[in-house]
Amino acid sequence: MSKRYLAFDLGAESGRAMLGTLEGGGLSMEELYRFPNIPVRILSSLHWDALRLFHEICQGLAVAGRDRRQALDGIGIDTWGVDFGLLGADGSLSGNPRHYRDSRNNGVLEKVLSIVPREEIFAQTGIQFMQINSLIQLYAMKAAGDPALESARTLLMMPDLFNYWLTGVARNELTIASTSQFYNPREKRWAVELFEKLELPASILGQIVQPGTSLGPLLPSVAATAGLSAVPVYATGGHDTASAVAAAPAEGRDWLYISSGTWSLMGAELDEPVINNRLLEMNLTNEMGAGGKVRLLKNIAGLWLLQECRRAWALEGAEFTYDDLARQAAAAKPFVAILDPDAFLEPGDMPGRIAEYCKSTRQRPPASSAEISRMILESLALRYRQVLEMIESLLERRFAVIHIVGGGSQNQVLNQFVADATGRLVVAGPAEATAIGNVLIQAIGSGALSGLDEARAVVRRSFPTRVIEPAPKADWNGAYKKFCRQSSPAQ
Repeated sequence: MSKRYLAFDLGAESGRAMLGTLEGGGLSMEELYRFPNIPVRILSSLHWDALRLFHEICQGLAVAGRDRRQALDGIGIDTWGVDFGLLGADGSLSGNPRHYRDSRNNGVLEKVLSIVPREEIFAQTGIQFMQINSLIQLYAMKAAGDPALESARTLLMMPDLFNYWLTGVARNELTIASTSQFYNPREKRWAVELFEKLELPASILGQIVQPGTSLGPLLPSVAATAGLSAVPVYATGGHDTASAVAAAPAEGRDWLYISSGTWSLMGAELDEPVINNRLLEMNLTNEMGAGGKVRLLKNIAGLWLLQECRRAWALEGAEFTYDDLARQAAAAKPFVAILDPDAFLEPGDMPGRIAEYCKSTRQRPPASSAEISRMILESLALRYRQVLEMIESLLERRFAVIHIVGGGSQNQVLNQFVADATGRLVVAGPAEATAIGNVLIQAIGSGALSGLDEARAVVRRSFPTRVIEPAPKADWNGAYKKFCRQSSPAQ
């Protein structure tokens, strides 16, 4: 008997409604609906258009129900990490959720660390220090006297917020909660002590549920509008990376993953968190995964730089597809310049900022879109090598295979660069790993699959991958030495 699950996967640029059909030991995926996710700048602040996104989710439900007349066995939503909405006493949204790139967060990490030492926060959470983290955003709200925080009664991460609007049930899903920097992975609870020291309201922290938990059926009004029955909504792997890693077609233990998209998240799947001084020095992070796993990883800037360059070139009248940019990069001269991908957090004129970076580091600025594209992809591959060496040193293990999943796995130029830079076998795909993992975690929650091992066997049977062997045609070792001189491993 076939099972059908609807996965909503919301990324930094767009969202999709993907129908997953599980039948005969295999899984097929079909995109039913796609919509843009465009941040909104209001005066000096940057926001997510949360109500528009929920409207688009409802449109996706209507495509499945009214247009396609699908009988669904589950619905799940995953999004990017760290961002959240706050609800007031009446259950309504208190202010529009801010974007993690909002400039209000600038300098706030240092203020937080002046109150609670870095070592104490890390001992509680095991999370990489970044100014985008939810803890830093909340303190930024407090420092600014934001009335939304003062009136808040409930904090919901973005997928939790959309689940609440679908079901009326407010819960905090584990994987997305663990991105906040106020979840304690050792004791499996909120790190309320940090809230007390920062004078933040711990009362807004709610019940944490496991990925795969059924939250309840669609609200009658939502179901009726969409032409659906009382379909159960699952707290799937709410963090998109958690869902993507669940869909890595991996076997054994000697593999790392790169969830490649706007961000690159590179790491290992472990049974327990690693929280010690070496991890703190490396600024790695422990996030929770499906099936009781821990994702030890590093957040890396990812294809964000290329996306921003493409947007800037389009404004100048030069329209490039990502395939165009990959072809240009493949044909360009290697190692014209090298950059630190994590030095570019905020949006705006990325080609110009890259040129200024090159000048400040005494390198010749790239002279064309081809050179810029190659520089970005090479620098990402070098950063991956650096993180690989950090993780192997920390765990005292060698990883033979790197699984690249997500949309970035379609960039075959970057895949080859990764193999060449690291000297490891790269397995690329599936590209739709996040939506696939979203579906599979729903299926585990509903009892249709037994767990992660069976889910990954389904992936291996159902989706093709591409194997890339190292075949370096340039001096990657020399480039890596230069990269390490100008970048901080702990950044």
